[in-house]
Amino acid sequence: MPRGKGFRRSLAARKRRAEQLDVPLLPPPLSARRGTGFRHAVRQWPTSCFTGKAHKLVIPAESPDKKFVLIVGDSHLRSVVDGVVPMPECRMSFGISSTPGACARELQRELAETVLPRDPSLVCLLAPSNNLTASRTVDEAAAEFGHLLAYICSRWHKVCVLDFPPRLAGEVEVQTLLSQAYHRVSARMVHYYSTAEHFPRNCLELWSRDGVHLSDSHGMDILVQLLFEYCCLELETPAPTAPVAPGPSRSTRRASPKVVVTGPLPVPRPPPSEWTVVGQGSKVETVFSIPLSPVLFSPAMLVEMEKISPSHLGSVDCTSSFPAGKKVNFISNFVKSSLLSC
Repeated sequence: MPRGKGFRRSLAARKRRAEQLDVPLLPPPLSARRGTGFRHAVRQWPTSCFTGKAHKLVIPAESPDKKFVLIVGDSHLRSVVDGVVPMPECRMSFGISSTPGACARELQRELAETVLPRDPSLVCLLAPSNNLTASRTVDEAAAEFGHLLAYICSRWHKVCVLDFPPRLAGEVEVQTLLSQAYHRVSARMVHYYSTAEHFPRNCLELWSRDGVHLSDSHGMDILVQLLFEYCCLELETPAPTAPVAPGPSRSTRRASPKVVVTGPLPVPRPPPSEWTVVGQGSKVETVFSIPLSPVLFSPAMLVEMEKISPSHLGSVDCTSSFPAGKKVNFISNFVKSSLLSC
């Protein structure tokens, strides 16, 4: 049976999707664009015994009137940890976990070994951009990111994700595909916030000279502001509650609608007159007694009726049956008796 046009379109879409996920993630070319912004010199950090990479965790002092927020990311957070570009002061206190050069799998390993003095009200994950070089394809990078996000959600109740800042050095299409893959994974669990529209590529001062990291003079100010605004938004959004199991159904009595009639009252219909059933066998006839007045018949008419049906025959039981030939006599006697009695 031949397939329709819709099937062929669906097949072509799946093929294009598979080709996108199989795009190899290659390092940026040597002739990559460079930024013009300033970035402070890298400071020496302790080396983690779990991943072999530099790692630093900063936890603020406990404040009863502030909510504790933990931000997890890679080298983009180095300026925040070093205090070069601090987070804004507000009703939130920010803890920073930064692992420069770490991919999603290594960030998960560091978090698994991290012991916090108190549970955070919110965990904000800065999506790892190092999977652009650590993973072979977009599909593989999305799978590792999914494992990282699932682990964070299983450990803390409120989580959000901020997309990684785009790199000036590197293919725009590949970075867009990775951001879209991260977004699809996050949409099933948490809120995902984009950053690409806040970093136009024609503003070279937003990046440092390596074309990968944001500059402390311009780019990091935007990233810090995005982190602050989206964390405020997440804390204002109530956490999802568990669905309440429905209780036993109660039978409710529905009230009948009450009809209100306005205007003059209708005149009641008079009751039906007395009636008598006469008949033979299964054939039944109903005869209604009509109120009669003697003025309706003249004396001459009464004489003629006496000739047709003499009144000395007497009355007959109304409930008895009559032969078909005597029905007229009965009716005439009945009418005449009524007239004479009046």
